[in-house]
Amino acid sequence: MTTLVVLSVVDIALLIAGLAFYLYVVGTQLMRIAVNLEECAEIVHRIEANAQPILGGLEHINRTGGVVAGALPLLYGMAEGIVAGATYQPPTTARPPAAPASGRRRSRLHETVGYEPVGG
Repeated sequence: MTTLVVLSVVDIALLIAGLAFYLYVVGTQLMRIAVNLEECAEIVHRIEANAQPILGGLEHINRTGGVVAGALPLLYGMAEGIVAGATYQPPTTARPPAAPASGRRRSRLHETVGYEPVGG
């Protein structure tokens, strides 16, 4: 009977130790997550503060964007007309084959070293 009680106490002590270790690991990870969330909250507050001046002109920006979006088909049509007039048209006649260079080719490499070929 005593052995059973001792084993039960040891078992309960191991269970409590395991739970304590588990809680320590989970607590550490939750602490790390909390720090990251605080940094994220600070970044969001900074973004919100930077966006405040933009909010005042946002309606004007949207109105201007609407005007530009409405003019896009007209601009597209004008651009198509410009491109059609400026597009390169290759010549339709066939080009004759290239003729060989006339005369003897001369190399300046010989002159740099002081060599003069015979008959040249």
